[in-house]
Amino acid sequence: MAPSAPRLSVLDQSPVGTGFSAADALHASVDLAQAAEEWGHVRYWTAEHHGSPGFAGSAPEILASVLLARTGRMRVGTGGVLLPLYPPAKVAEVFGVLASLFPGRVDLGLGRAGGPAHDYPQRVRAVRRLMDLDGDGPPAGAGVNPVATVRPRMWLLGGGVGSAFMAGELGTDYAFAHFLVPGPARAALTSYRSAYTEHTGRPAPGGVLAVRVVTAASEERAEALAQSVLLWRSRKDLGEDLPLPTPAEALRHEWTALEAERAEVRRGSLVWGTPEQVRERLTELAARHGVSELMVNTLTCDPADRLDSHRLLAEAFAARPRPAAAGR
Repeated sequence: MAPSAPRLSVLDQSPVGTGFSAADALHASVDLAQAAEEWGHVRYWTAEHHGSPGFAGSAPEILASVLLARTGRMRVGTGGVLLPLYPPAKVAEVFGVLASLFPGRVDLGLGRAGGPAHDYPQRVRAVRRLMDLDGDGPPAGAGVNPVATVRPRMWLLGGGVGSAFMAGELGTDYAFAHFLVPGPARAALTSYRSAYTEHTGRPAPGGVLAVRVVTAASEERAEALAQSVLLWRSRKDLGEDLPLPTPAEALRHEWTALEAERAEVRRGSLVWGTPEQVRERLTELAARHGVSELMVNTLTCDPADRLDSHRLLAEAFAARPRPAAAGR
């Protein structure tokens, strides 16, 4: 029996391509979020990056607030706020405001990148206390206002076992960054589920897998788009942080030995092909990792190609039965 197709969500890094501006990328994020809601996606997350010519999303909570106002049903949040950069009280207040304005639709995704992370677990626990996510009431004298009546849903994001175990221990949701480091995914998700059940006494939600995907109507076009991503990623790995190259640039590029080596390493974290090919691969990937939801991350030079990639994928998945939407 073929596995059920997973539900789809979007992880948006607001990519900037050659010939496009950061403003173009941010406007494209708004367009994609509105389309994703029409396609029935579960959630839409905005990422945080600083000082990178290839990404425009430096203030995910600001972009998330715009997307919440421009959509009406889909959950919207951050994937994620880089908690080492901010006081926990500030994060609690920002998301208290968002959740008060958009009750039942806000996801607070937290990541440990961005600065010294030795006190990251303490910072996560502080945000939980300040937002009263455990239902015990915020600490006396904390001065955090507002504490939303309908709390945001907290997610920990990671690419290893440590953050997965902490998410389970705290009873939060968890998303694994397969697009960064595919290898530890199964071990991390297993650790999360075991820790969650052990510390809460409840079955674990299962977790979400964030996967980098690009699709197009033809194999040839999908290959060209994939080569653009691999060239960009290879350059970035070697210290050359640039906007996404055009597919034409990638196809005529003379790869150095080091670039080719990095591209080979990164191939395992990118899924590409026609919509039918990608649907099959993603369905198998979700089944192998025991998740019923995938967060799709797509990078293209031209925002129109990214919108088309997500649209084609949504159409391909709409033709397959999906699991029930419990636990949204």
